[in-house]
This record gives sequence, structure tokens and C-alpha cells, in this order.
Amino acid sequence: MNYYNNRRSFIKKASALVGAFSINSLFHQLHAESWKEATKSFEGLSAQDLAANEDYWSVIQQGYSASSSPIIILNNGGVSPSPVVVQQAVERFNQMTNQGPSYFMWQILDQGRESLREGLAKLGGCSVEEIAINRNATEALVTVIYGLDLKKGDEVIGSTQDYPNMMQAWRQRAIREGIVYKQLTFDFPIENDEEIVEKYRKAITPKSKIIHLTHVINWNGQIMPVKKIARMAHEHGLEVIIDGAHSFGLLDFTIPELEGDYFGTSLHKYLSAPIGSGMLWIRKEKISKVWPLVCAGDPRSDNIRKFENLGTRSFPIEQGIGEALNFHNAIGTKRKEERIRYLKDYWAKKAKEIPGVQIQTSLKAEYSCALAGVSVAGLNPSDLSSILFNTYKIHTTSISLENIHCVRISPHVYTKLSDLDRLVEALGKIATKSKG
Repeated sequence: MNYYNNRRSFIKKASALVGAFSINSLFHQLHAESWKEATKSFEGLSAQDLAANEDYWSVIQQGYSASSSPIIILNNGGVSPSPVVVQQAVERFNQMTNQGPSYFMWQILDQGRESLREGLAKLGGCSVEEIAINRNATEALVTVIYGLDLKKGDEVIGSTQDYPNMMQAWRQRAIREGIVYKQLTFDFPIENDEEIVEKYRKAITPKSKIIHLTHVINWNGQIMPVKKIARMAHEHGLEVIIDGAHSFGLLDFTIPELEGDYFGTSLHKYLSAPIGSGMLWIRKEKISKVWPLVCAGDPRSDNIRKFENLGTRSFPIEQGIGEALNFHNAIGTKRKEERIRYLKDYWAKKAKEIPGVQIQTSLKAEYSCALAGVSVAGLNPSDLSSILFNTYKIHTTSISLENIHCVRISPHVYTKLSDLDRLVEALGKIATKSKG
């Protein structure tokens, strides 16, 4: 009898673990009370004023094990570390899964997807019937790129500064099917929306069908006027695909207000969800026209869930998204955006005063937030990135693409001002040595 009682108790507890949005969530257990108290102390402060309050953000920093990393991580635009509660959730779900994968995966963890969908839809300001959960922005966007009906001669307009995986997907369609893939090139930073919009407008011809946009250019952090471009595109009868890999969970917006038709993002960047998690949004009336990447049942269904037929995948990673949403929502998107922009401005404004150092990103709030590119005269990006890591233990990434050549710096909410001071000091020493 004890065996069966223990077994029932275990399954009951296992089921409760899926409830990341309940009072049993790890976030509620570990952070809810202390964060509530911290927030009370700063009630009345605007998000912009709170951005510079180190007492408040020190509480947030403690939620990340990466805040005490032996290296300074300034490549969060590549992939962000998860908070401790997210790591613990994935570990618990993984342990649960391995008690009996075919049962716990399908009968327990798989049942938690709808609550995740609701949480993501709420953050995205859209319908739950427009959200599919997958593994990254590439999977989300390639689903749309390969899934839309296009014929030989149809034109797609993109940019040479879009993400490589998306460019390669369009090129493959051009090779296989004869569509025309046109790419624009921009000299960033640009602080004029109309200049960007007009360039897309001039590229449209009677054969143009789609504009592929990147919301935040991942190479140097330029925020694109996607809403203005989308509105213009629709006036000409084109559809719009938006790559939101570097904007979702960072910038304060709702997906529908961008006025695109399709939107894909990774959740393991500024949302800090488990590594290998992503999301696809398709405007409800467009779902039936998109063929799923991996088919099951009716490929012309208008049910967004047809895009989630991935076969066996990591359920622990997927369910860990819930705790990332708890963590994010407790901070608030606007607060996060303003804090991370403050961190970018903190180092970049100091660095630009160093002789020989150039910031290759606009510092105006409407044109950048987290990401910024930096270069040092006399050094190529790869050498600068190597020196920063090998000498100063600062992890960045070097960018050499088309006309963008820089080292990309991308802090997160767990980044300390002392880390950024060390970066500025390092850039000063490197620039002096390079000049000498």
C-alpha cells in the first residue's frame, strides 16, 4: 500500500511542477517575496529613473549565476544565460523525464504547453491561437520562408544585414524554384526612418511579394522602423516577415502593433529562457496558407499547433520557458529595456571619448538598446575580441559582414557597472597600445 501511495504522491507532485504560473513556481518560492519588497522601496520611480538605481538591480543580479562568472559575459546577443530558477526548473523536469520518458514527457510535461502558449501570447500582446512554440528564431522563420507559396519570378526583398540562416533559406528557394531574392545594403548607423523606408519602397516592383525585415540588426544593434516599413509594404500589396530574435523580451512592444504578418524569435536571448527555445507568431487569417515545416494531419489547417509537430524534443527546455516568463514579468519589459539601454549607454558614451575608439551604433534611444559595435583603430575585429578575452577575460563577439566591422558588446540585466568599467578601461589600454 505504501508503494502505491508513494507513487500517487510522486505523480501528483510531478504534475504540480509543470505549473510554472502557479503559487508552486520556483520563482514564487525563491524570489517573489524579496523582489516584492525591493520593488516597494522604489514605487513611483519611472522605468527610466529606475534604470540607474544599483540597489534595485543588485537584487535582480543575484538571480543569475552568471553574475559571478569568472569571465565577463558581454555577448548576450548571442545567447543569454538563464536565471537560476530557470536552470533549476530544467534540471527538475529532466530528472522527472528520466524516471520514465514515454510517460512523463507525453502525459505530464506535454500537458503544460497550453499554459506556456498563454503566457507567451500575453507577453506578445496577441491571441493564443497565433503562437507556436519551437526551438529558435531560425526554425520559426524558416517555417514561414519555406512554407509560403511562391512561384518562379516572384520577388522577395531582404537585406545583406539580415541573419545568415534566413538569407540562406531565401537563396535556397531562389536556386530550387526560381524566385528572385533581392537584398538591400545599409550604411548603419542611420538615424532617419524615412531613409530606410524609402530604400525598401524603391526596391518594390509589380513582381514583389514579400519584405523580410530584421527588427534589431544583430550585427550592430540598429533598431529598424519595422512598423513604418510594414505599413508601406501593405499599401503595395506585399506581406511582411519580421525577425524578432533580438527584440522580443527586450523592447517594450506588442507583436501585432509592428503590423507584420509573420514574426519569429528566439527565447534564449533577452527573455533568458532555456537555451534552445523559440516562438513563431502568424496572424490568424494567414495560418492556413503556410505549409508546416514538419507535416502532420492537415497542412492547410488554420490551427497554429500544426507548426509544433517536431517529433521528440526537449520537454524540460520547453517547460523551463514558464519560469523565464515569471522572472521577466516580475521585472517588467519596460524596466528591462531601460536598464539594458542604460548599461549600453554607460560604457559606450565613455568609450567613444577614448582616442582611437569608435562606436558604430547610434546612441539615440529610438535606434538602439542593448547591442552596440565598437572598433579600435589599427585592429581588426577578430584581434580586438581576442585581446579582450585573453588579456581581460571579457567575452564578446567579432563582426565582419559586408560593411559592418566591429566587436559587438551586449550586456544584460545581470551585468554589473564594474564589469563595464573594466571594459572601458581595457579599450583605453588597447587603443593606447595600438596607437603607440
